[in-house]
Amino acid sequence: MPTSLSNNKLALDLPSSHTPPTAVDQFLDSSVVLSPRLHNKDLAPTKAEGRRWGRYSIFALWTNDVHNIANYSFAIGLYALGLGAWQILLSLGIGAALVYFFMNLSGYMGQKTGVPFPVISRISFGIHGAQIPALIRAVIAIAWFGIQTYLASVVFRVLLTAIHPGFADYDHDSILGLSTLGWVCFVAIWFVQLAILAYGMEMVRRYEAFAGPVILLTVAALAGWMYVQADATIAWSIREPLSGGEMWRNIFAGGALWLAIYGTLILNFCDFARSSPCRKTIKVGNFWGLPVNILVFAAITVLLCGAQFQINGHIIESPTEIIASIPNTFFLVLGCLAFLIVTVAVNIMANFVAPAFVLSNLAPKYLTFRRAGLISAAIAVLILPWNLYNSPLVIVYFLSGLGALLGPLYGVIMVDYWLLRKGRINVPQLYSEDPNGAYYYSRGVNLRAVAAFIPAALIAIVLALVPGFHLVSPFSWLIGAAIAGLLYLIIAKRQPHYADISGEAIAVDNASH
Repeated sequence: MPTSLSNNKLALDLPSSHTPPTAVDQFLDSSVVLSPRLHNKDLAPTKAEGRRWGRYSIFALWTNDVHNIANYSFAIGLYALGLGAWQILLSLGIGAALVYFFMNLSGYMGQKTGVPFPVISRISFGIHGAQIPALIRAVIAIAWFGIQTYLASVVFRVLLTAIHPGFADYDHDSILGLSTLGWVCFVAIWFVQLAILAYGMEMVRRYEAFAGPVILLTVAALAGWMYVQADATIAWSIREPLSGGEMWRNIFAGGALWLAIYGTLILNFCDFARSSPCRKTIKVGNFWGLPVNILVFAAITVLLCGAQFQINGHIIESPTEIIASIPNTFFLVLGCLAFLIVTVAVNIMANFVAPAFVLSNLAPKYLTFRRAGLISAAIAVLILPWNLYNSPLVIVYFLSGLGALLGPLYGVIMVDYWLLRKGRINVPQLYSEDPNGAYYYSRGVNLRAVAAFIPAALIAIVLALVPGFHLVSPFSWLIGAAIAGLLYLIIAKRQPHYADISGEAIAVDNASH
């Protein structure tokens, strides 16, 4: 039988004069009965020997994500809006500071507990209610995994036709909306990603570590080449710079949108941070990988846009336009290959790892991380992602609507962990179906969290999608997170369940269940 909570004090809550055991020690020493519906080896806390995500690994992870093609397109959009060089740097600097702060909160949580996002979600939403945030994250990830795989295959097609122009003959037919060459490239990229994931998170770490310097050197070389092409002069803005209230709104809106872009990874960064040895590792890796990297990214964006505009008065939409215009086939191929490598790296970290853990969480007894990853990858093919990408309705309303839910989810989870529980978690009971367990709540669902999430989510969706709120829509993630967090704090503080949460042991009011 599971041990009672009164006899199972948290190893993580020992006084500072003691050397606290890790979450894994607590997990292994506990006599709590582990439910096969909640536990397998992939969902269990990371062991000490598996904590190999050091400072460089985290830095490389963010280098890949920061310098991906989609982010450059976003930053170039700020340039096209009329923001000048210093305004773009300030806007992305604000976004970098926000991402760094919120990412650290999520990372520290994962490092301390050693568990992935679906298990972290059980703390605030309950052992079964955790499927709500997990599935929302998974649906977004699977859709974008397919789309990003398709975009990577487009780069691969450019690379192949540059090497052998004859391949272009196979790019004019259509099979379910994709040409023969398109299918070959898509399936090839799909298999490469599956092969990386098949070797688990350690192979993911190694690939990210390899890809980071590749893209950093590529964009730096591209910026240098463009600077020379523009005779060492660049246009600092494309028109009369914005000023006054409109300027400041666009600056802060750009920073808020940058935070929203990272809304998915902010939620499940614990999937990676759980394998870091200490909090300082996360803090330092995130500092170099996020604020420093993002400012370098902003400077390169200004250089690329300013140089191109200086040359011919044209505003590029993506760095791939510059690569496609490189007159030397060898360097064109190298550029395509670099962006292909980084697109795969970003896709794996942002859109492959998350659904693999989530689907494993749905049926831990039958689905390992690898099996769940294979299923999510198969679904990503079946949805024919190139059709999704070419449908503004799907991108704007479906995926953007789901994205608006991420802020409220983050608000509930962070308030519960940091403000209510103050980081004191009973890790073994995250895997227990004991009705008296700390995270059983009401039949496994924390109705308080759901009650806070729903109204905040509705408000966030309205702000993000209804045209009448376009002035505040860039801030929908922040507003949704703030509303959900505040509502949850108010509701939870009024409940006896949290009355003694600051003690060494978690107090549970059975009557509240």
